[in-house]
Amino acid sequence: MGKKDQLRDEILQVQKENQALFERLKQLQAEVHQFEKAQAENENEAKALVEELESLRMITGAVKVKGPGVVVSLRDASYAPEQDNPNHYIVHEEHIQEVIHELFVSGAEAISINGQRISYNSYILCIGPVVEVDGVQHNAPFKIAAIGDPDKLYSSLNLKGNVKDRLVEYGIEVAIEKKSEIVMEPLL
Repeated sequence: MGKKDQLRDEILQVQKENQALFERLKQLQAEVHQFEKAQAENENEAKALVEELESLRMITGAVKVKGPGVVVSLRDASYAPEQDNPNHYIVHEEHIQEVIHELFVSGAEAISINGQRISYNSYILCIGPVVEVDGVQHNAPFKIAAIGDPDKLYSSLNLKGNVKDRLVEYGIEVAIEKKSEIVMEPLL
């Protein structure tokens, strides 16, 4: 075997090695790509979990929240006929609960009454002329603030025959305002 044949064999051997190394490189690049893809999916899942956790913290009242929304003011009637029962013309817990229910159904993310944040397990009781929310007494007027889409919340409260109309029928004075920013402190 001559020098040329030996060089050709060496070149062929180096080309085979190069081809094998190239195939190994492609395999490793595919593994890296799969790893990066899995890592990106894990990061997306972690981000989604963090967002869900923040949403749950907001709903449960564990964090301070702010955003646009509406403020619904409920005031006892300014006129109560003498022959009628005055209890028919004051704000009761069921009036407040009706507003809160409508706000939650309409997409409110957080709600407060006279600045006191309410949670999923809050209770509201009527005790004579005051309303008690989670053990704290409040006098009228009652300001119910809700964070959420102001247009949607406002529209749902003002639908004909809905909450506002029913409350006005009871003699309750109702005012609804859209707000660009409402701030609510966390529950203690």
